[in-house]
Amino acid sequence: MNYKRLLLCLLTGYTFASTPASAYQELQPPHEYDKVSKELVEMLEGIHYNRPHIDDAISAKAFDYYIDALDPSKSFFLKSDIDTLSQYRNSFDDALRKGDTQVAYTIYNLYLKRLEKRLSSLQDHLPEMIKGFDYDIDETLNADPEAQQWANTEAELDDYWRKRLKNRALVLKLNGESEEKIISTIERRYKNQLKRVDQTNAVDVYQTFANAITAALDPHTSYFAPRASETFNINMSLSLEGIGAVLQMDDDYTKVVRLVPGGPAATQSDLSPNDRIIAVGQEDKPMIDVVGMRLDDVVDMIRGERDTTVILEITPSKGDTQTSKRISIVRKKVKLEDQSAKKEIVEVERDGETYKVGVISLPTFYSDFAAIQAGDKDYKSSTRDTKRLIEELREEKISALILDLRNNGGGSLQEANSLTGLFIPSGPTVQIRDQSGRVTPLGDSDTAITYSGPMAVLVNRMSASASEIVAGALQDYGRALILGDQTFGKGTVQVLQEVDQGQLKVTQAKFYRVSGESTQHKGVMPDIAFPSLIDKETIGESALDNPLPWDKIHETRYPVYWKMSAYLPILEPRHEARMATDPNFVAINAQIEEFKEQVESYKSISLKESTRIQQKEDNKQKELERENTRRKALGLELLTSVDDIEPIEEDTYAKEASEVLLDFIATNQMAQKQAEKKTAQK
Repeated sequence: MNYKRLLLCLLTGYTFASTPASAYQELQPPHEYDKVSKELVEMLEGIHYNRPHIDDAISAKAFDYYIDALDPSKSFFLKSDIDTLSQYRNSFDDALRKGDTQVAYTIYNLYLKRLEKRLSSLQDHLPEMIKGFDYDIDETLNADPEAQQWANTEAELDDYWRKRLKNRALVLKLNGESEEKIISTIERRYKNQLKRVDQTNAVDVYQTFANAITAALDPHTSYFAPRASETFNINMSLSLEGIGAVLQMDDDYTKVVRLVPGGPAATQSDLSPNDRIIAVGQEDKPMIDVVGMRLDDVVDMIRGERDTTVILEITPSKGDTQTSKRISIVRKKVKLEDQSAKKEIVEVERDGETYKVGVISLPTFYSDFAAIQAGDKDYKSSTRDTKRLIEELREEKISALILDLRNNGGGSLQEANSLTGLFIPSGPTVQIRDQSGRVTPLGDSDTAITYSGPMAVLVNRMSASASEIVAGALQDYGRALILGDQTFGKGTVQVLQEVDQGQLKVTQAKFYRVSGESTQHKGVMPDIAFPSLIDKETIGESALDNPLPWDKIHETRYPVYWKMSAYLPILEPRHEARMATDPNFVAINAQIEEFKEQVESYKSISLKESTRIQQKEDNKQKELERENTRRKALGLELLTSVDDIEPIEEDTYAKEASEVLLDFIATNQMAQKQAEKKTAQK
């Protein structure tokens, strides 16, 4: 029997096979959560920033979010199922308000039925299907979630699953796994997924339902049920010993949301946001496939004793996303000193002279609250450390200063406020608007200035929250050039509220710059943009579902020190000219273009082995050519293999930021001389 006939028999047998008796018991609403539902309505309508009315419009959004949370890849429900379930589209608000959430369990139980039937049948036929796959056939799998539609028939869904299964098998095959290992690995993945479903309880379903409602309001409002951890992020930085990463479930995968500054993952490896973890291993032990496994089980495997090594097999979010790679990380506890501000000096040669530019890197806005409460006068804080480092850099006769907030995800608002005060006299730094419309300005009351010279703030897409407050304030005051990429756009404030069962994290206020512009959604736009390897389409507030919009309120009174916009016509062309010839930036721009091409090309994944091999070789060749072009321009020895490529030691961005600052200083000095000349002529 050839492959096509075998597949037809398998799919026909699956499609028309009678549904086996369910191995899973249908779940019903836990009545102790009836009160929670009513509390959530009261709190969301009463204290959420938008003061929403939980109505049919909210219900319709929540319905879509709930379906997406259950079946994000459109793998189990048919279009006819969705059409039938759409009768409940306007019922979610009533269910929450009345404390009767049966509708959520009716939908979930149908999902459970579809999933059990699908995965059980796959496990029955999986060995024969994998053995029958022909990797010479030129066919593709749609991997673009925006283009994926609900299947109209069982036959369409069967074919979609066949292609998904074939792709998973091909990935393992290309990684050198034997056919037996491929079968056992994928069987284990589906068993894990069934096991995860088996471990899902009524409270988990309630939490998913409640979070569908909160997601219809904004992406940062969430309900947390007691002891439930399946549907919200687990911050591994809080673990005793871990890798310092925030993880969440994404379909069947464990996905990296962000890295903790100063943590092992951020400092030891090339793990990146949006990477997927597909296997976890320990030293001298075999890798364990974790696709389909519960998030808390994966976290337990990654945690371990200090100074031991964990091995992660990941599918990267950038580059060849269809080939996995392994990285090793030594477990450490993330300590305050690992996140402390650090300094360095960048030396720039110009006209036969060497100029020093100080760089202070700040991974987060921190303060040792325990030491403060204990009365320790020598407590650590980001403001104190930055001030000390500035004083040390001034002793070394720096010409300018760079505050590096790249990858700084925020932290203490008080620290952001006081740190901004190091560069300005007393004045407002941020405005906070609450749900009642009341605006409260926060500012620095200390008139002392630690550094008054030329400076820049270096930011990227991962600079968020408190980082955006500092960058925005210094930009509005004209105290610093903002260099880099558009920031994250997290400009909202959340508070935790206790409910009868669990907690509600609710958005209650928004941040506004002293200019009146919100940092929400839009973030802080740089004065001069640097090329970025971070994809704004997948990372940032605007990439989240249903973010609160950007808006503006009245500005507050503040002085402007330098009108930076007047300098940009001179600074930008010089910056662009340097980037066009700088070997490092040329390589970075080439890499960005390749990533864009790969993102488009991988929206449709080839299931032909020779094509995948060629794609991998082409990517390696492009990477090698790009690196050798850079090395040739720098007069370095050329490489023969991509395996020999090492990270660029020099911080290209800090170097270029230093060049921009020196341009600014020269332009400012010239403007002052011209002004003095005009004054003298009068």
